[in-house]
This record gives sequence, C-alpha cells and structure tokens, in this order.
Amino acid sequence: MISLKRYLKSPVALCCRTLLLTWAGVLGASAQNLPKDGPLTIRPMLQQLGERLLKGKTGSVVAINPANGEILCLATNSPQGSDVRQAIGRPQAPGSTFKTAQALTLLSEGVITPQTTVACVDGVTDGNIKVRCHKHPSPLALKEALAQSCNTWFLMTFASMINDDFMYESKDEAITTWRSYMQSMGLGGPMHIDIEGEQGGLLAGADYLNRRYKNGWDGKTIWWTGMGQGDVTCTPLQLCNLAVTIANRGWYYIPHIHQNTTNNRYLTKRQTKVKAEAYGTVIEGMRMAVEKGTATCIKTSYPICGKTGTIENPGADNSAFIGFAPKDNPKIAVSVYVDHGGFGADLAAPMAGLIIELYLKGKLSAASEARAKSISKRKIP
Repeated sequence: MISLKRYLKSPVALCCRTLLLTWAGVLGASAQNLPKDGPLTIRPMLQQLGERLLKGKTGSVVAINPANGEILCLATNSPQGSDVRQAIGRPQAPGSTFKTAQALTLLSEGVITPQTTVACVDGVTDGNIKVRCHKHPSPLALKEALAQSCNTWFLMTFASMINDDFMYESKDEAITTWRSYMQSMGLGGPMHIDIEGEQGGLLAGADYLNRRYKNGWDGKTIWWTGMGQGDVTCTPLQLCNLAVTIANRGWYYIPHIHQNTTNNRYLTKRQTKVKAEAYGTVIEGMRMAVEKGTATCIKTSYPICGKTGTIENPGADNSAFIGFAPKDNPKIAVSVYVDHGGFGADLAAPMAGLIIELYLKGKLSAASEARAKSISKRKIP
C-alpha cells in the first residue's frame, strides 16, 4: 500500500460585441488571455461575475452550454493575474467530483447496481492505512454515497473492479477497460479545443502502472483513484465537460469559444461509452447532494444537480465543484476549482451556484449579491 501523502508528493450564447475592441473593454484583463480572433461565445455578465468571485484567489470558473458545447464563461485568476491556463492547461486532482465518472463506469460494467451498499464508519482501514470519511448514515447505496460523498464507498467499489478476476482476465484488462470509459467522457488527453495551451491530464493505464509499481500493483495499490486522487488529474475544462456529458445523458460537443464555427470538430456530437441507464441514478445522486447532501449551500427553487470535491494536497485543501441546471433540459454546466479554498461546499459550490443563478435568472437576488460580495472579498494566499 502507498499512502495518500506519498501520492501527493509524487510528480504528476453570444460574444460580448462583434468588435473585439469592445470585447476587450467589457471583459478587462482576462480578454488578454482569451482568443482575439472572435466573435466569441463568452457571456460578458458571467465572465465578469466569475472574475469578481476569483479576486484574491487562484483558480477558475468554467461554464458551458450543454446543447452545443459553447463556452459561456472562462474566468481565471492567479497571483500574476488572469491566466487561461488555470482552466485549460493545469491538470490537478479532481477529488470527489470524479466520483460521478466512477459511478457511471462501475454501473456500466455491472460491477455495482444502484442498490449496492457499502458500510462506512468514519472511513476505512487497511493495514496501517486509514482513509477518513465524514460522519453520515451507514451503509449507503449509490445515490446516497454520491450525495454524502462517501470515500469508503468509492475506494472499495473501484478496488473491487480492478481486482475482479472473474470479469477480467487480468488487472491490466480491468484498468484498460476503466480507462476507456474515462476517455470517452473527455478525460485524460487534450480535448483539442480552439484555444492554445490546452493540456490533457493523467489517467492511470496498464503501462503506466506497470512502470511505476515494479513490484506489482492491484486495486488497493491505486484505490485513491476511486476518490479522484492519486494517479488521476483533470483540467477544470474537462471537469465542466464531464458535467455536460451527465447533463446530456451521454453525449457532448467538444467545447469551443469561437462563435458560429464551421469546423466539424466542434459540430460533431460525441457519445460516451457509458450505458444510457446509468445516468439516471447518478443524476439523482447529484440532485440529492444539493437537496440534502454536501451541496445544500446552493439549494434553491430550481433543480441544480451537483457534486462537491475536496482535494487533499500540501497546505490547505483545494475546493472544487461540478454541476448543471436545470435537472431536465439543462441550460448550463459549470465547474469551479479554487486552490486552497477548503471544502468543496465552502467556496466552489457557492461560486457555481451564483454563476448558475445569474445565467438562468438574468440577475442575482439581493441575498445572492451579498454572498457574491462576501466571496469576492475573501483572499486566499
């Protein structure tokens, strides 16, 4: 077994104006990081709010129209100012947002059913390794495990897939199968969006694992991947597209920022490998997360589906969230990633909730405006 600490130390829709001068004037500094050969698909009101929320922080806010792949918001910030690479060129551990992709894969492969339960009492222990989990009812079935973000549930079920010598001839075959599902959801390699500087990320494959663990490996060696840490990294853009694939129940267009594109790359609908029947359970789990789980901070009158992520790393945890709304006929998918922002519910989820509200309602309520002001004043070293 290798501890998480050792893992963490290892290397791994309309444009604002047709005229680009007006675009730069409206969006300010961040326009210097975005393409200038527009018109672009960015919505100025979302971009401005995203930039405002990111003040004093390092991270990104990405929003995509699920119906066509148009990027509605690509707000970023860093100690050096706005930098689009925060969203498209800096893969990091996705944390528990990745549990949605795990659930879809496990359901599609028949490793689990929606009724599969796993017991969890403050986490799971294996030898001298202890993975903690926050307090919640036990045992949990899948929807509740997503809503409560149970680490034990996803560690154990992922390990069981990799170690299943009845379904797969070898661990190499199991991990190759797992990886193929993830790649079909737009994870792993670059998506080839229409912005320079995109990076792919890491999805552990058989060759990689056999090189890294020369003395052998199994499902428990890499079980951190089950909760979105260890041998897996994604960009915030990829995480937003993951939310798109779930919102659309299995398909997406490659995200793009140029309006009225004629490039077939961005006009071709792409299907995931996930079985259609898997999406309903995962979507219900994401809805439960907002209704009575880890994301109740953004519970509202219109149905948001979401998944929080809290990413362990040196220093304070990173805060992440993916989601979409409404639940049916979704209009927007969002990802937020903030370095050292704490729990996903502390910062990333509230930021995403504000972006969703502004897009769907056209303005923020008085209470939401107050929350936006409070978040924008919060500075994270």
